[in-house]
Amino acid sequence: MKVQVFTFLFLFTTLYAVAQDKEKLFGNGEKKAKKSGFILSVFGDFDIPGADMAKRFGDSYRIGPAMLYKTEKNWIFGAKCEFIVGQIVRQDSLMINIRDKYSVQSNNLYEFINNSGQRIGVPVFERGYTIDLQFGKIISLSGYRPDNGLVLMSSAGFIQHKITIYDKDKSVSQLREPYLRGYDRLTNGISLELYAGYIYFARNGLTNFTLGFDGLFGFTQGRRSFLYDVMRTDNKNRLDILFGLRGGWFIPMFRKKSDDLIFH
Repeated sequence: MKVQVFTFLFLFTTLYAVAQDKEKLFGNGEKKAKKSGFILSVFGDFDIPGADMAKRFGDSYRIGPAMLYKTEKNWIFGAKCEFIVGQIVRQDSLMINIRDKYSVQSNNLYEFINNSGQRIGVPVFERGYTIDLQFGKIISLSGYRPDNGLVLMSSAGFIQHKITIYDKDKSVSQLREPYLRGYDRLTNGISLELYAGYIYFARNGLTNFTLGFDGLFGFTQGRRSFLYDVMRTDNKNRLDILFGLRGGWFIPMFRKKSDDLIFH
């Protein structure tokens, strides 16, 4: 259901932008000059994991800001930061050494006996982030709207993720620091990302967006010296992949020939 809602919202935005603009998607009338300037943006992804990431986590989301610069030749470069958020953890051995034989694991909730002898549920989540430098190109489809068209972007940077174990009341001694680090599977490393989609700057100044497909490849490694539940070091090399549907909203600050800023 979440995927359908996400897709519907972006398709609605696309149709709305076209309907509101007097010129059609590929434009008509007098040809325009390409603009340059900074672009403030927010990106969001719905991701399906692959390779080692799929063994540990389920579907997830990424969201975060970016600062880009677009040249008059339609080259784009900049930097972005995104937070990874997920509810599905598939690590079967997680905390198995501190769970009793009656403990139930349902979705992202694990049962434990707390310090008072009560059975409680402790939720676990996927959390992480990426930091990237970006470079790409807009391939214009019309001289009438030269800032719009197909966009190809590549990114290189850093990815980190872990299992967040949320014992809100700190009522399970084994889940307090520093013991908690022996369960969270902290992992990080370098990442490469590829994006292909469509980018649109509207004349009404409101519906500036991009929509497309994204693939992130993380060449990572476990960073914990010892895992208590499986009694071993966590330093294996991993390939963490995220395939996503990506959307972004822009606030462009383009310049006229007179160097006056134009806020859209």
